[in-house]
Amino acid sequence: MNVVFRVDSSVTIGTGHVMRCLTLAKQLKQMNANVSFICRELEGDLINFIKDNEFTVYILSKAMISEADNNAIFKWYKENWQQDVRETQYLFETHIHSVDFLIVDHYGLDKKWEASLKPFTKKLMVIDDLANRKHVCDFLLDQNLYLNYQDRYKNLVPPECKQLLGPNYVLLREEFIEASRQKRIRNEIHNILVFFGGTDPTNETVKALDALALLDNNIKINVVVGSSNTRKDQIREYCDRYPNFFFHCQVSNMAELMNEADLAIGAGGTTTWERCYLGLPSITIIVADNQIELTDAVSKFGASVNLGFSHEVTSNQIFEAVKDLIEHPKKVQLLSERASKLVNHKIVNTYPVVKAIMEELK
Repeated sequence: MNVVFRVDSSVTIGTGHVMRCLTLAKQLKQMNANVSFICRELEGDLINFIKDNEFTVYILSKAMISEADNNAIFKWYKENWQQDVRETQYLFETHIHSVDFLIVDHYGLDKKWEASLKPFTKKLMVIDDLANRKHVCDFLLDQNLYLNYQDRYKNLVPPECKQLLGPNYVLLREEFIEASRQKRIRNEIHNILVFFGGTDPTNETVKALDALALLDNNIKINVVVGSSNTRKDQIREYCDRYPNFFFHCQVSNMAELMNEADLAIGAGGTTTWERCYLGLPSITIIVADNQIELTDAVSKFGASVNLGFSHEVTSNQIFEAVKDLIEHPKKVQLLSERASKLVNHKIVNTYPVVKAIMEELK
């Protein structure tokens, strides 16, 4: 069974799409699927990281796009989607030959791209969380929680499309499944984890460190950045100035660090579910439009403290939010209890997405 992922990463796109696809890829590989990736070469991409995880990567030609302009990259895909189709089709015909399941996780691609390549695969799955464009697909996966999550794609996918919606379909790496056995409810804060994704283009990490530097140094601060973070050397030097700050780059033990932590400060993307799955309370800052609805819904559920959009959040606000939780252990406990209830462990641990794919290809 040949499964192909079409997904990109870059300084602007971030690394979350690739990371969740890698999670699903590894789970499918364990079911003896032959998995490969098709990725476009971009500044700050994770192509070598995917290869390091022992997957074949077919590389599309490099797009000359300014990563300084957040809108430029999606404008490029809008204007050049047919080039993307031609290059992908060429790889299908010359290298992959037979595709059983094509999985697309890409905000820049829509029904036009999907309809062009659907004849070359038995089944097509889209991973999305924007619900802002139509799709031509057999499966739609959106693992996030929204107030109207069951109706968001009502007129955006074909009637026969199977929709896998909500946190029970969350894609979690094996390390989180294993770590959940030591899941605990927190109250006092002795260990804080700072992580704003693989690239952190708005530099929220330093903003958080400026706030945490005002606390007593008896609280351990673990700071995690991705290898694509252009400011990682600056952040490393910052951490070196404080005895209780510990710098980590492109870690493979994120679940362990989350389990050790009593509070996380981070963005409202994919890691939201990793934190909730382990019952880890969090202070969340929105760093992209696609995080607004999710962060709001999780906060209203009582599983996190939402400080708002990054350009509106100051270091002082972060400091006040952390100080408030340190002084009120009961608030920390409630956040931890609500977070742990957001994801149904019994369902997630049965790998429902993998199960749906395998049943379709029997």
